[in-house]
Amino acid sequence: MARRLVALDLPAGPAFVEALRRAWDDGDAVLPIDQRLPVALRERLLDEMEASVVVSPQGAVPRNGRHVEPGDALVVATSGTTGSPKGVVLTHDAVAASARITSAALGVDPTRDTWLACLPVAHIGGLSVITRALHSGTALVVHDGFDPDAVLGAARSGATLVSLVVTAMARIDTDAFRAILLGGSAIPADRPPNTVATYGMTETGSGIVYDGYALADVGLRVVDGELQVKSPTLLRCYRDGSNPRTPDGWFRTGDGGSIDSGGRLEVTGRLAEVIVTGGEKVWPASVEGALRALPWVQEAVVIGRPDPTWGQEVTAIVVVSPGHEIPALDAIRDELGDTLPRYALPKSVERRDRLPRTTLGKVRRHEL
Repeated sequence: MARRLVALDLPAGPAFVEALRRAWDDGDAVLPIDQRLPVALRERLLDEMEASVVVSPQGAVPRNGRHVEPGDALVVATSGTTGSPKGVVLTHDAVAASARITSAALGVDPTRDTWLACLPVAHIGGLSVITRALHSGTALVVHDGFDPDAVLGAARSGATLVSLVVTAMARIDTDAFRAILLGGSAIPADRPPNTVATYGMTETGSGIVYDGYALADVGLRVVDGELQVKSPTLLRCYRDGSNPRTPDGWFRTGDGGSIDSGGRLEVTGRLAEVIVTGGEKVWPASVEGALRALPWVQEAVVIGRPDPTWGQEVTAIVVVSPGHEIPALDAIRDELGDTLPRYALPKSVERRDRLPRTTLGKVRRHEL
């Protein structure tokens, strides 16, 4: 019997979990649909991913879709920070491996721990909490979105583990949980001791590097400045059938990075975002970190604007802290001059009321 791709057009909660279980029991794969998408974009996603049936609160509606391969568990749309999302196909073996290595790293005890899922389940950060709990036999509480009071209420009722983005973490008492996984936007160095900085992406089936170190069975290497990973959690392919892995099974992340002699990974940023100005390479993350250390900067992102002389111009886009104003450009460059080389200093600064972000906190740079 052909395995179907079942789109779950459902809010996060018990009904979503039950529908996922039922699809898996039937041998089908699941495509979670972001509930915040307008109808037109939902239909476009269903068409592009070629779903065979849509399950909504009104019931199940068949579509003229395409089957999945035996063993496929999930098709997850990437967050689309650089444009249209891609459908990442994850197998049951990959999902189980992710649950196994992350649970081992966190010391999850199914008799004592309870997972709280409060990130969007249409993205791997939220969905992997559910699949991890199901595979490990750990108790699970699912919220339809993040609400600080509800999150702390869940902790008081026994939830011990949660996955959050940095902006959400700042709105709760972090001591309420035994461990907090952090992903998405830039993770502060002064984070609470019970938090874990994770590195991963949809293609890796969730975080595969915790606090800079690869989890069990995960390989890391840097080739020509690009971080590559090999893991039992990797995608099988994209929904269009393309396989992004190298012939020897490594996945090119598109991130720049380095690995020290002790095996600790440092990610410098997306290779596609490197700014080449006057022949010098500037990593936006380093400039953004220096900017965020300034008292008048609430948020910052750095991009390269075309420049006829330099090739690209280092441009800082900032959200200003309440009660402050943007200093003159020369003053800003003087402020940053002690921590950045001269070629990395911004040549222009643009003010925004807010930065466009994905639901997991990543800046949508293509919209700037």
